[in-house]
Amino acid sequence: MRPATTAIARIARRPTAPARTVTSAVDNATIRPVMSEVSPDHSPPSVLPPPMIGDSQPPIVPTPTQSPATNPKRLWWALPILTVSWLVLLTVIVAGAITIERWETAPGSVDAVSPRLGFGTGAAEVTRYPSKNSVRFVTAYGSQLTALEGFVGWVDDDIAVETKIERFGERSPVEQRRLGFQAMVGAKQIAEYVALKRLGYEVALNYGSVVVEQVLCDDEPTPDSACKVLNPGDVIESLAGTPTPTLDVLVKAMEGRRVGDVVELVVNTLNSNPSETRRNEKVRLIASPDDPKRTIIGIVPADTRTVDVPFEVDISTDSIGGPSAGLAFTLALLDELTPGNLMGMSKVAATGTIAEDGVVGAIGALRQKAVAVKQSGADVFLVPKSQTPEEIASARSAVGSSPTIIPVGTLDEALTALKKFGGGSLPASSSLPAS
Repeated sequence: MRPATTAIARIARRPTAPARTVTSAVDNATIRPVMSEVSPDHSPPSVLPPPMIGDSQPPIVPTPTQSPATNPKRLWWALPILTVSWLVLLTVIVAGAITIERWETAPGSVDAVSPRLGFGTGAAEVTRYPSKNSVRFVTAYGSQLTALEGFVGWVDDDIAVETKIERFGERSPVEQRRLGFQAMVGAKQIAEYVALKRLGYEVALNYGSVVVEQVLCDDEPTPDSACKVLNPGDVIESLAGTPTPTLDVLVKAMEGRRVGDVVELVVNTLNSNPSETRRNEKVRLIASPDDPKRTIIGIVPADTRTVDVPFEVDISTDSIGGPSAGLAFTLALLDELTPGNLMGMSKVAATGTIAEDGVVGAIGALRQKAVAVKQSGADVFLVPKSQTPEEIASARSAVGSSPTIIPVGTLDEALTALKKFGGGSLPASSSLPAS
């Protein structure tokens, strides 16, 4: 073991190295090229060792890098795409704001009738059986379209797009709405008459004025055809000198007349001063489009009948127009005024007009109403048997297997169909009160 003093002495005798001059590394920095290419064998690029500070090799300090200037040629494609995008957006905005001369018929609402029923004067002694599973009535929406809505309607099979003539004929939209509301009033009246009569109540049906709802033209109308001289809303007061205060009187006045006969009508305008609007018109009679052997004036009369019933019935329909809810209203009244449940456990919707003899009549927009019923989740949809086979087939194709679409021709057929789906039966008329 060597003494410590010997080691210290040896270190002290070593020659002293000359002093070094230290130069700033930044001043002597050089830049080495960095290889970024991938080697042929796809090995990752080599990593340079950290710089060494010495006598002959100054340290390498990388200078700050700058992003290369954006090359305008690389963005040549962006300007056309941006321009087209703005044009498309502008087109959509404009198309959604401009209305066009087209109207839609689209799936509407499906509403339970029972909550809309009300009974007033004379109904104190009437027992009600409010239904928890009421029959539903169906509507179709209709409004003037914007250009955008028109495009959507044209590509949607469940929306019908119509011209003004196809939608209103010779009527104005205001006249159409007025006649639609009047038709709804008539549908309620006839539904009350049919239902209460079926239940054994004493009721009476009264005919109203002969009001023109729609004019009809044959293939070659003459200047004196009804479609040329009469207008929707006209009231026919007499035919060939015979007063025609009601439709049943007009029907009798037409007996024995032939196609081509010219008759003189005294015509007034509904809800106007007769002394100011009354006029005489000569009209050439035509054959009925449904029955060529039957002679008609060339009009479709509005239903202006009223009923006398033992108690007041109110069916709230808000601003809904048209007669197509007649069958649903009739079924709802029968269900409301009898024990049990005519609908059973099924969710039932119904559409169709109702006549005083219980016949179910055809309606419009069947496909759209069928789609609305499907969207509501109903199981059964009663429709008029008098619809064309094409209309019924179109409705069935629109909804698939549900709801089950059942064509019915009368109220009795509708009640029979409901029984097959678990619905109840009506009690005998003799067991119900009569006024």
